[in-house]
Amino acid sequence: MSDKDLIQEAKEKALNGEKLDRDTIIALLEIDPDSEDVEMLGAAAREVASVVAENNGNVWASIGIDYKKCAMSCDFCAFGQKWGLVKEETERSAEEVIEIVRRFVSLGARWITLRTTQFYGIERLTQVVRDIRSTVPGDYRIVVNTGEFDETEAELLADAGAQMVYHTIRLREGVNTRFKAEDRIATLASVNCSPLDLAYLIEPVGIEHTNAEIADIFLTAMKYNARLCGVMARVPLPGTPLSDYPQISERRHAQIVAVTRLAAGYDAPDVCAHPPSRLAVEWGANVVVVETGAIPREGEDCKTEWHGFGLETAREYFTTAGYSFSGREN
Repeated sequence: MSDKDLIQEAKEKALNGEKLDRDTIIALLEIDPDSEDVEMLGAAAREVASVVAENNGNVWASIGIDYKKCAMSCDFCAFGQKWGLVKEETERSAEEVIEIVRRFVSLGARWITLRTTQFYGIERLTQVVRDIRSTVPGDYRIVVNTGEFDETEAELLADAGAQMVYHTIRLREGVNTRFKAEDRIATLASVNCSPLDLAYLIEPVGIEHTNAEIADIFLTAMKYNARLCGVMARVPLPGTPLSDYPQISERRHAQIVAVTRLAAGYDAPDVCAHPPSRLAVEWGANVVVVETGAIPREGEDCKTEWHGFGLETAREYFTTAGYSFSGREN
């Protein structure tokens, strides 16, 4: 089967609610990202996005609460204690977090993500969720991105007002991270048994990862019923073990996003590209991330939006690519 026939068949299956098998996903990932065929892939994914995502662009706004050293020292993370990048630890108060949330919500962010380091603590996080829910009105969803937790703790987070969890099996979990894959899977299972939805990106994708690895991480997301999926590229961070491996090209990033869009279909109607990529939006991503605070891809605590990418720029990405976006202007 030619690449063009493969893409057409994958698009038809996605629109008909049929799943793509592992071999098809790998074959789509094997298309040369610099070819004309990959542009056909991107166009097919954008067409699917217009149907399954109802052509709506949305912003995922993420707030890194605690900028602190982490003993887990993953090979790509700024917080790793071994890498010595965190010189001065800081933490945002509940009041500071609430003000940031209020600003993001006022500009139309659909998701507000509270990102904490591994050992921040579920009880503390639960209280922050309660504080936000009680003080910031609006039509938005609270997402938590934290360490491992069980079913009881998942219920506590849901009762406090959280609606979604960001959690993944990272590429080469246990090799480039100090985590056990089975512990991460246990948390995914806890989310699956709770009222919380799951958000799960294929991450952190680098030039070192094979198409089979990428496909398997995506299929794990589907196994645990991710409602939001997508692709996060690894950002080389000086001083970390993987810093010598360059970031994947924008076309490769957008290609993996497009394949994710076709493979996720109606099961995960929201597909995210991070770092934000105009091309990935044109090739099927309907979600981009605006973030501030403690960011694992940055060697310092960000006082404003990371790399200056705010909701206004996100709006421009979506409208240029033909999506509707309900966020308000400043």
